[in-house]
Amino acid sequence: MPKLLYISLMRLPTEKAHGLQIMQNCEAFAATGCDVTLWVARRWNTRQLRQVKDPFAYYGVAPIFTIRRIPCIDLFPLFPPESVGARFAFYLLLLSYTLASFFPLLFSRADIYYSRDELLLALLARLKPRPSLAYEAHQFAPAGRGAALQNSVASRVGSLIAITERLRQDLIAERGAPPARSIVAHDGIRRARFADLPSQAEARRQLNWNADAFIVGYMGRLHTLGMDKGVGFLVDVLATVVGAHLALVGGPDDMAQTLRERWLARGLPAERFLYAGQAPPADVPLYLRAFDICAMPHPFTTHFAHYVSPLKLFEYMAAGRAIIASDLPAWADVVTHEQTALLPPPDDITAWAAAIKRLKGDRDLRDRLGAQACARVRAHYTWRARAERILAHIASA
Repeated sequence: MPKLLYISLMRLPTEKAHGLQIMQNCEAFAATGCDVTLWVARRWNTRQLRQVKDPFAYYGVAPIFTIRRIPCIDLFPLFPPESVGARFAFYLLLLSYTLASFFPLLFSRADIYYSRDELLLALLARLKPRPSLAYEAHQFAPAGRGAALQNSVASRVGSLIAITERLRQDLIAERGAPPARSIVAHDGIRRARFADLPSQAEARRQLNWNADAFIVGYMGRLHTLGMDKGVGFLVDVLATVVGAHLALVGGPDDMAQTLRERWLARGLPAERFLYAGQAPPADVPLYLRAFDICAMPHPFTTHFAHYVSPLKLFEYMAAGRAIIASDLPAWADVVTHEQTALLPPPDDITAWAAAIKRLKGDRDLRDRLGAQACARVRAHYTWRARAERILAHIASA
């Protein structure tokens, strides 16, 4: 039985999507027959998430792998987000976690050391043989120390797993990643998570939402790495669509409040702005089923256009709801315009409004797009299939 050690700096549990992604990936690796241990940082958490006693139950995954918490110095609660202090706290966290991991890693024995964190992999590259190191890359560091660190890691690991094709190509061309040791593996879904889904009417009954409303929904964090995900743009679009409701499931609360104020400033009724806050992972499919349209209004930036494989896209597909997303290269090989989604140009209010009005007036089109997207994600983008492909690549590389 191969032994796989997944090393992460994350809080567990976390309200961010990468927590769900990592937990579901560890479950999938274990389900293939690996002996999996997940290392996470022993960090402060929010008051709400401190109430979670069982992370396996919280994320809805089988307890078929082990979790180990590594001590570190976590000063994040002391500083406002995006402040200089928060940046200092991050580097202190990273350094302390890396130092605390050194001796346990030195004496650990695993067939595969798997991580998304470059500094940890740089440490591993000095302790473990190259074939055992697997780097799952989720962003491209354009310059500075981050680029130098990524260059060192990409060229020294045994296997590199990029979440988009453009990310893979850039890591090969600019970071020295060997092509033969690099593959693309988009995010995916856990099939059981989307089994026995409720009807839209039942979902809205449980959420106490208007059964007859036309709801355009957005699921997830409203920003990433300090970058806006375009939900304000979506507010402006819906201001031109008569009778449309906007549902936000995610956070943070202060950004949601700013969006609500933008909604009201447009003269739109308060009752058509639905904010659910941060939903536990188990409730995500319920909310998605209550939507008429699942939206991904990401702007065209280098990061979003080329280096993002949003977990929400695959869960939107699995929920069987019509999807409208910015036409960006990062997911051009996942969804196709007019077949599994409508893909208007990013930041084009006229095109987005026309697409939403078209979906609003054509229930058959919504059903067709949703059904075809659901069939595609179930056939091609499950965590189990992803894990099997990654493990086969590691073995061959």
